[in-house]
Amino acid sequence: MNQTGAKLHKIGQIFKTSKGMSDLYLSLLSEWQDPGDLVISDGVKLLGQPDTLMQDPLPTLGLNDQALEMMYRDSMMYLTDDILCKVDRAAMACSLETRVPFLDHRVVELAWQLPLNMKIRNNQGKWALRQVLYKHVPSELIERPKAGFAIPIGQWLRGPLRDWANNLLDEKRLNLEGYLKPAPILQAWKEHLTGRIDHTPKLWAVLMFQSWLEVNH
Repeated sequence: MNQTGAKLHKIGQIFKTSKGMSDLYLSLLSEWQDPGDLVISDGVKLLGQPDTLMQDPLPTLGLNDQALEMMYRDSMMYLTDDILCKVDRAAMACSLETRVPFLDHRVVELAWQLPLNMKIRNNQGKWALRQVLYKHVPSELIERPKAGFAIPIGQWLRGPLRDWANNLLDEKRLNLEGYLKPAPILQAWKEHLTGRIDHTPKLWAVLMFQSWLEVNH
């Protein structure tokens, strides 16, 4: 399913409610508009509220631009805790050795020394890297849309994973566990099952917590 409409709606809501750059970035990271509305207060007290890198002060030098701030947050959070983590697990599951040459410390150090207009120019990202590639690679291999590795989890949740999800999202179970509020979760699940709205990221976040809880409770 094409998620463009859902993504645009989410971005519109984020811009309407965000109060600053940090708030905007945190909203982009979260699948739910306000995760706090999903958690029962007693559950918050029990689980605790650990500090995250979002509360860490930014480096005093070099981050005087909002775009650079978001790049730094991505490097410290999204890159390490999401992208690299998934690549490593997927590769190791297949006994593959993967490398990330752009994360060689010398490349990273050079990248952070480049001025912002060599990274983003005329609304195009990776400007300096593109100039190097143009000398060695045909442009048609560079100027093309990204091709991700997404799998049809949303369809699976309506099909072969439906019973598994129904069990984890059961209203009585959620009430008994006492961590998450059933109402918004079940509303998203109902809308997803109709096929009109794709709530895969929202539901998958909850399902992963529920699955972890089932094993570790």
